[in-house]
Formats: sequence, structure tokens, C-alpha cells
Amino acid sequence: MKTRITELFGIEHPVIQGGMHYVGFAEMAAAVSNAGGLGVITGLTLGTSEKLAAEIAKCREMTDKPFGVNLTFLPSVTPPDYPGLIKAIIEGGVKVVETAGNNPAKYLPALKEHGIKVIHKCTSVRHSLKAEAIGCDAVSVDGFECGGHPGEDDVGNWVLLPRAAEELKIPFVASGGVANGKQLAAALCMGADGVNMGTRFIATKEAPVHQNVKDALVAATELDTRLIMRPLRNTERVLNNAAVERLLEKERTKGADLKFEDIIEEVAGVYPRIMKNGEMDAGGWSCGQVVGLIHDIPSCKELIEGMVREAEEIIRGRLQRLVA
Repeated sequence: MKTRITELFGIEHPVIQGGMHYVGFAEMAAAVSNAGGLGVITGLTLGTSEKLAAEIAKCREMTDKPFGVNLTFLPSVTPPDYPGLIKAIIEGGVKVVETAGNNPAKYLPALKEHGIKVIHKCTSVRHSLKAEAIGCDAVSVDGFECGGHPGEDDVGNWVLLPRAAEELKIPFVASGGVANGKQLAAALCMGADGVNMGTRFIATKEAPVHQNVKDALVAATELDTRLIMRPLRNTERVLNNAAVERLLEKERTKGADLKFEDIIEEVAGVYPRIMKNGEMDAGGWSCGQVVGLIHDIPSCKELIEGMVREAEEIIRGRLQRLVA
């Protein structure tokens, strides 16, 4: 299956593993890349340029296939050492960077100078067009179904993807709500050049997270996610748990007076406790509605090859028969 995305990134299958906090380590990225997709290390999880450089080197030992690094640009009083992280990416020979959060324009020249391709995560067509205008090579279009931060427009991929296809000239991938070959085929039909998956990749054998996390994903349904931090206009889709219910009650009680400090216990520093220790009620953690389509824990190879095989069968079989 060849698309503009497989050609752009030099990968076999048009499947990208998005950056995920305390999930996107070398083990995860290498497993996806070895399966023919594009694995991604999550830069901010490592935190420092030295740790990121070491993780890139570790991934390089685990795969000879292309892999990327995610850099999320966040507003902060004491921001991460982005120049140092970018230096580690460049010196590590990484050729793909997935950016997210704030506009990455100020960092693009350094990446472009070293031949690094940039795919920016966007939750709207207008942001996608801005990414195209500043020189990003591709965009990941995130629908409202996605885990993590879906933006504030509340537009699902059934509309967002064909709208992006109407406007964009650069290639884009469908992100949010993707778990199987049916959706890969649908994304291609709507104009995307591939898919980006986060939540689905957490429920794989190689995902470096506690078994409790994987089991929770298999047990959950599409009705088990919640939107938190909406009053702060920093909406995040998470898997429901006791801490999330407590947080939502605070939002209801505080109303317009809600401040981040009111919910810091439920959202700050919880990822290591959840992903590494398996404390499933420690706080809110990103999870998409696609959790309703997760019924097993395959290897990354089984997952990706099964998706591509199913998509090809649909395209060559059912779709062709419909127009025969």
C-alpha cells in the first residue's frame, strides 16, 4: 500500500504511532517501525536532551527502519530545553519529527536544514492550513474522537477529514478513533494518506506500560471516556475513573471560578503512577473513544499487518464490487 505518507517517510505501511506521554519510549517506537509503520519517541517524556539522545540511540539499536520523535510545544513559565531536544534529534540522525501544541514555526528552520520532515498535529482545518503555510511537510488531522486534546471545535473525523482534503495540498493522516482496517480504508477514501493511532497502540504486547493499563483498555467501551478541563479551554479526553469523577465534580462545583490549581491533584504528575505502576485511579490519562474497538492485545506486527490486510480486502473486494 503506497501513499504520499509512505513515500514521504520511507515506510512500508501508512500507519503512524503518535507521541504518547510515558508510552512513546524506544521499545514502542521500534516495534511499530519494525512492523512497517512509523514509530515515534515522545520527547517531553524524556525531558532532557541527554535522556532523549540516549533513547534515540537505544531505538537505533532496536530497528534499522525510520522512526520519529514527538515534540509538543507548550506554554510554560519554565519551558523545556527545546533547542537542546532538537539538537539531540539532529545529532541522533532522526529524519521525522511530529510536532504538536503551539505553532512550531520558530523551530522549523533548524529541522529543515538537516533534512528532517515535520508532521504537525492539528484539530481543525484552519490550523492545518497554517501548518502547511509555515512549511510543515504533512499534518495529522485530529478529530473530536481522539484521546488527549481534541481542541475546542468539537468536529469529528467524518466531517473533518473530507474538509481537510478539500483544502490541503500537503499529505495528511487521520488521527482519532482509528483501530482497524475498516477505518484505514475509510480514511483513504476520505482523502487521507494514512492513519495515526495512539490509544490502540497502548494495547499491544510491546507497549511499555503496566498490564493494568492494557487490561483497562480491553475492558472499556466507547462510552467510558470523559472530557475534562473544558471550562479552562484545555479540553482533554480521558478514560473515566474515580479521580476523573472527582475532577468533574470540582468543575461542576467551581463553575466559572475553576482554576487549574483546583484540579492539579488529578492531572499533574499522574502518568508515571498510571503507566509504570498501574495505579488506574491515580488521575486522568488520555484515551480516545476508539477504546470501544479494542478487544485484544496483539503485537504491533499483528496489529498493523492485520489492519493493512483488512483495508486492502475492502478496497479490492467490497468497494470494487459496488461499482462493478
